[in-house]
Amino acid sequence: MNNKSQYKTKQRAELTAYLMSVPGKHVTAGDVCDHFAKQGRPIGLTTVYRQLDKMVAEGLVNKYNLEPGSPACYEYIDSEHHSDGHVSCYHCKCEKCGKLIHLHCEEIEELIKHLAKEHSFQIDSKRTVLYGICEDCREDN
Repeated sequence: MNNKSQYKTKQRAELTAYLMSVPGKHVTAGDVCDHFAKQGRPIGLTTVYRQLDKMVAEGLVNKYNLEPGSPACYEYIDSEHHSDGHVSCYHCKCEKCGKLIHLHCEEIEELIKHLAKEHSFQIDSKRTVLYGICEDCREDN
């Protein structure tokens, strides 16, 4: 039996289905609990954390700690990314509204390569956040 094969509870299956339904989004354990509570199927916060931690260990979910003191965010990794073991996700965060923008683009990857080659500096892609003001907040001014 494969080490990654585990007994899958109904709650685990529901959690996986929820994460798959919000591709490219980061959610907190609290967001997950809120979602299921609104569906009339509450799941305890401890259960959610336990299942998310297992999914992170299995490589099915990425965990991001974007700021000290803020809750960790989780993102489901689709099978295409999961199978090759390479997932990079960089972020822009609006300093006004807190909006989080995911960056999946070649130019960022080139910058990361440049920093490694020319400056001997390796970026932790799971903790990379660029701060500024989003388009919506700039338009509000």
